[in-house]
Amino acid sequence: MVNRVILIGNLGRDPEVRRLENGAVVAKFSVATNENYKDKSGEWQSQTEWHDVVVWRSLAERAEQQLKKGGQIYLEGKLTHRSWKDQEGNNRRTTEVVASYFRLLGRKEGGGGSGGSGYFPSTEDEVAPTNTSNTSAPTPTPAAPPTNNNGGGAADDDLPF
Repeated sequence: MVNRVILIGNLGRDPEVRRLENGAVVAKFSVATNENYKDKSGEWQSQTEWHDVVVWRSLAERAEQQLKKGGQIYLEGKLTHRSWKDQEGNNRRTTEVVASYFRLLGRKEGGGGSGGSGYFPSTEDEVAPTNTSNTSAPTPTPAAPPTNNNGGGAADDDLPF
């Protein structure tokens, strides 16, 4: 099973950073993604989706330092759902992306940031993923072709879609 989200979009606001009693740091911000398409009459339409993003610990501290409203960002994470009761006792539910990695791609305005060009890739954005290799992202290993040549798509039967 896979729960993976990849977004490329623009920051809707500066990160809101909180430091919890246990010392953990959490940052929340929104990311806008755009989809452009032609409608039935042939006119171009643009649809913007807003995504609530949460980052924790050192990633939250990095977000506080580097992310600014309007900046373009690439992020990876997982989709989560939370439920709670509001002040009136109503049940509420929200969907968020809990990011495990992000990289600043560029800025809306040409500002360069501290020591970098502000564009992808930047050495400021390098964060080792959960493994200890020196690469900035894991390199996928190609799957071996199916060896079953008995005339069927048996190897395709276990695909999730």
